[in-house]
Formats: sequence, C-alpha cells, structure tokens
Amino acid sequence: MSHCHSNHLSTLPNWTPKDIREPQLENELKECCGRVFIDSAPEFCIPETSTINLKHVDVILISNYQSMLALPYITERTEFSGIVFATDPTLQIAKQFMEEMVKYIERTPKARQASLWKKSSVYKHIPLAFNVDTNQNSKPFLWQQIYSTKELNNSLSKVKVIGFAEQIDIFGSLQAQALSAGYCIGSCNWVITSNHEKIVYLSNSSTLTTHPKPMDHIPLRNADVLVLNNLSQTPHVNPDSMLGEFCVNIGKALQMGGNVLVPCYSSGVIYDLFECLALH
Repeated sequence: MSHCHSNHLSTLPNWTPKDIREPQLENELKECCGRVFIDSAPEFCIPETSTINLKHVDVILISNYQSMLALPYITERTEFSGIVFATDPTLQIAKQFMEEMVKYIERTPKARQASLWKKSSVYKHIPLAFNVDTNQNSKPFLWQQIYSTKELNNSLSKVKVIGFAEQIDIFGSLQAQALSAGYCIGSCNWVITSNHEKIVYLSNSSTLTTHPKPMDHIPLRNADVLVLNNLSQTPHVNPDSMLGEFCVNIGKALQMGGNVLVPCYSSGVIYDLFECLALH
C-alpha cells in the first residue's frame, strides 16, 4: 500500500483479469513490476463474528497489546455491552499502537474505496501481492476500513485495568486472574476458576529471561481445562545471544560517535528493546 502522493503510482497501468467482464474493475487494480495492487484505502480483516452473537458476551479478557488492536470493531460496531479487562501496560501500549495506526492512515486519505475486486468470482483470479485466506471469515468482503479516533477513544474508555494476580469477580460465578506470560510487557495468561473447575487460557508466552517480568507458570498447574492460543517450536537461534549481539553492536556504534537506526514499530517491541539496552 502507499500513503504518499506520487505521480508514478497514479500513472501505473490498470489491470483487468482475463475472461471477467466488470467494466469498472480496471479502475480498482494497478499493475507494477508484474504484480497487481488494489488502488483503495487500506482495509483490515476483523475478528470473526458470524458464529457468535457478541450481544450475549459478558466479558473479554485481553492477553497482550497485539490481541487488542481490533477491539473497537467489537465494542463500537457490534451490540457488545460487556466488560473488557487488560493490564495497564497492555492498555497503554495498545493505545499508542492504535493511535499511530489511525493517524498514519488518516493523514493521507484516499477518496477511492474499491469493492468490485472482492467478489469471489474475481479475487480468486487476481495475482495479488498478498495471500487471501480461503477461510470464510477471512474473505475480502468482510474486511473493513480503519476505525476512527472517536471509536478508538470510546473503545479504550470501556477497558478496566487490572493488576497481575489480582482476583476478578465475574458476576459472582467465576474468579479470573491475569498472570505474567513473559511474552511482552504487560502480557498475561488467564486462570478462570469456579467452585468446581479451573480453566487456564495460555496465550503467547515465553520462558526466556529477556523480558522485564518472567512468566508466572506455577499457578497454571493442575488445570481441569487448558485452552491454548497457539504453539510454536523452540527457535533454532537463541534470542538471548541475538539480543546480546544487538546491544553490543549498538554500544560500539555509539562509542564511535555514530547513530543507530532500528527498523521496528515505534510502539510495542521497542519497549522490550529499551529494557535490554538500558544496561548498555
């Protein structure tokens, strides 16, 4: 996608799929270096909502800032009226991340909103520069444009901040706790207990020692139900040594009077890097 005005981009040739008769479609697709791009404002794949009525959802538990980026689509564009819980670092980092994303897109608005290419009979024949999932809930016709700043602020105002290991009472029926996941600053796993059962929701987690708060794994034991968000194999390269090399090279560059540019998001992982760089 492009977020700058460019004569080169505006003069790119149109592209039309063979054997598809859509007169206006050629105004939505551009060709560049043998690849096809959509000339439209950016859109996002929102959380799946077709199999659940969010009107009946009472509580949302946020595990880390990455899991929170789509929250306005739920709180502001559905009938959800429940409570959202998150740790304070998760809320603050997600807020910065989302504000930056909204401003990035809004500062160069595009008048065009392409929609014809989203037809199933069309996009399957377009050699797009990205992969479109065949999953029903990831199909382009479900994508939406970015939420507004007002929607963002309204959504964040509905989040209730909780601390690690704090007992949350959920309607007198359940107790919930957020336990450090060690994945990123503010990240957590959830333990939900009733009078008879213990449910553990294991989100993105890390047992490495490079994060400011280690994973709290002892309270996760002896669960009756374990819900796993995802699984990954142990990395072939140890991040500890990679971060050590990263910090050493930065130190050398600064000692020689140089500057260091780190290509990463200005929110999120940068705060973990600060923790590692502080010692150097």
